[in-house]
Amino acid sequence: MIPPLNWGVVATGRIAHRATRDLARLENAVLHAVSSRSQAAAKEFAGQYGFAASYYDQPAATGYQQLFEDPVVDVVYIATPHAQHFEVAKAALEAGKHVLCEKPLTVNAREAKELVSLAGERKLFLMEAVWTRFLPATLRALELVRGGHFGTIRWVQADLGFAAPYDPSHRLFDPAAGGGALLDLTVYPLTWAISALGFPATVAAAGQVNSDGIDVQNTVTLGYADGASAQLVSSLQSDSPGTVTISGTQGWLRTGWPLYRPRRLEYQGPDGIMRVEEFPEETEGFIHELREAARCIRAGLLESPLLPWDESLRIMQLLDGVRDQLGVHYVNDR
Repeated sequence: MIPPLNWGVVATGRIAHRATRDLARLENAVLHAVSSRSQAAAKEFAGQYGFAASYYDQPAATGYQQLFEDPVVDVVYIATPHAQHFEVAKAALEAGKHVLCEKPLTVNAREAKELVSLAGERKLFLMEAVWTRFLPATLRALELVRGGHFGTIRWVQADLGFAAPYDPSHRLFDPAAGGGALLDLTVYPLTWAISALGFPATVAAAGQVNSDGIDVQNTVTLGYADGASAQLVSSLQSDSPGTVTISGTQGWLRTGWPLYRPRRLEYQGPDGIMRVEEFPEETEGFIHELREAARCIRAGLLESPLLPWDESLRIMQLLDGVRDQLGVHYVNDR
């Protein structure tokens, strides 16, 4: 018998609901505790999904601090706004909990490096929850790419955008929350480019920064020593096809919409025949990263081989460099 893992969920927003619906489907997972800033939200969330305990902010301690003090909790899933990831994940690790933290792991590389160092010192599992990395369609696409089905990859194009109504109180437009297109959207096109081509030799960025100091649109161009390139566009101002094209010397591959959760691949290899593969999904799509986290914890691994610490750190360093080029700075950078 495989012993169950007791899960805690930090935050009760939209992403937390979606991930928890899949957590309830996960094998040998116990939904033990949830925390929120609000008593009403914590209790409602706990009742909806059957959590045994709910914690909420009080004068003496925050809800997540109380959750981390719960000795039953083995692992926590963190779904707070970006700028809170470091503070919450650090507290969880210091309390001896394994951590699965929503992307981006932190808002800058300095914070990410500290979390990785702490997880290593405490011998605890830590993983950035970039759900796209663990989806069946993504794994199949990368199997084809890395297997040489399309020859040598020469370029990647990826876009992700939607017209978000301006609301300065919303996390997308709040610099204190790590707002902007870069950390919310660009992570996904960048994931595909790095998965297909590796880390670049050069990074060039351009975009529009609004009066609040966050990027509402950006274009990132990655250059490689062998001449390959990637062009990535993200926008909070306009809708886009939301797809990825990976092109090689002997063929190409294109994902269906949306690139962060593709359920369709179209590709053509050296034989010139276009093929289509479908990946129907009856879950929310989060179950694959949850399953990987559980597998690693049970195996005694501190990091996932599918998304190791070094890769999360290097991506964060790359994003820091892009922000420098765009002129975007966060409170957490100080």
